Amino acid sequence: MFEEKIEDLVFSSLVVDSYCLGMHWIYDELALLEKDFDWEKLNAPRAIWHKGKKEGDFTHYGDQTLWLYEFLKDKDIFDEELYSKYWYEKMKNYTGYIDGSSRNTVLNIENKVSPSGASSTDLSIVGRIAPLLKISKNKEEFFINVQKFVQITHNSSLALMCADFFAKLLILALEKNDILDSILKLKEQYDDSFKELIQKGIDSKNQNTFETLRGFGVACDIHDGISGVIHLLVKYDNLKQMIINNAKAGGDSSARAMIATIIFMANKEINQLPKEWLSINAKI
Repeated sequence: MFEEKIEDLVFSSLVVDSYCLGMHWIYDELALLEKDFDWEKLNAPRAIWHKGKKEGDFTHYGDQTLWLYEFLKDKDIFDEELYSKYWYEKMKNYTGYIDGSSRNTVLNIENKVSPSGASSTDLSIVGRIAPLLKISKNKEEFFINVQKFVQITHNSSLALMCADFFAKLLILALEKNDILDSILKLKEQYDDSFKELIQKGIDSKNQNTFETLRGFGVACDIHDGISGVIHLLVKYDNLKQMIINNAKAGGDSSARAMIATIIFMANKEINQLPKEWLSINAKI
């Protein structure tokens, strides 16, 4: 399903994750303004959480996206039990940052808890779903696979709802539907609190991105990030401008960027990616 776009979407999500690595998890507004980032290119990370990483590497979000993509290369279906074992073996030897959802999922797997996912409401899991298009024969199967995948590490009702929303938005975008129209249509399928978060993003279309994202909150949780992702999608028609302005707001910039990018790039050409950002330290 959409075979011609899968590699581009995965590659795009990895590129913007690598771009955001430099300033990822810097929350202090003055630090964002004072540090000598070259906003036009990839940067080595400045936050202590990514110690040992270098320019062109990924955050742990990009690393785990690549794991899923590599796991699925020779598969025809998504076997969540097999992937869970694969993920666990990768995580046991992982030298990058291990966040709370990953740490608690490892414990759940070792204690034979099923589904294995932590009760995490982190936004980042949603940005990793593009590889699942490869083994999904139709959109219904894709939606099911997304739910199976999310439950492996983020088993909360909010994470599952958020992933369902963006999986459906991704399909609509791949079908060449207008993104704003699709968001307006989809939001009516969800509860009032979730609709409110989406509407806040829509209503911010004409507002300054730095002030808007900081106002929504730039932490890792879905409550902080989803309105920001919607803001990026409805405000920008240029990927480079979208990702730079997102990164300048700081915090969990990579989670926002990865989700916004796969939706944005669903009906755009790969040349939207700046050439200066393409030297990532991985091949797909």
